[in-house]
Amino acid sequence: MLVPRWLRIALFATAIVNLVAAVGFLPEVAAVRRLAHLPVDAPPIYLRTIAVFVLLFGTGYLWTAVTGLTDRLFVALAAAGKLSFVGVTAWCVRDGSLPPAALIAVSPDLGFGLAFTAWLWTTRAAPWPHFARVPGAR
Repeated sequence: MLVPRWLRIALFATAIVNLVAAVGFLPEVAAVRRLAHLPVDAPPIYLRTIAVFVLLFGTGYLWTAVTGLTDRLFVALAAAGKLSFVGVTAWCVRDGSLPPAALIAVSPDLGFGLAFTAWLWTTRAAPWPHFARVPGAR
């Protein structure tokens, strides 16, 4: 499926954000997490795992932006990932394990998640045939 220009721009931007964030999640770069009000002293295995997943998605965003082609599943996973990260951060702010300023650091993810959701909404498929009204049925 072809990607509209505005979505390509959003994908380029989120690719850059993800690539920077992937580096920031490496255990050796605690200063970046401190600036984002994210936990600094997590076990290295967790930080490296997060960094790898963030990097993989960033690479997918970049590839999609460069080629201008995507499918709905990738964008749905992207939207779910971005909005879930914002939700988890909000939950942690609510329970006091993160300061409210952490929500500012994840606000780009909220914007990207909403943009991806908007694209999914505007490109949704027509109802499946088995949901269609059968002629003569009540």
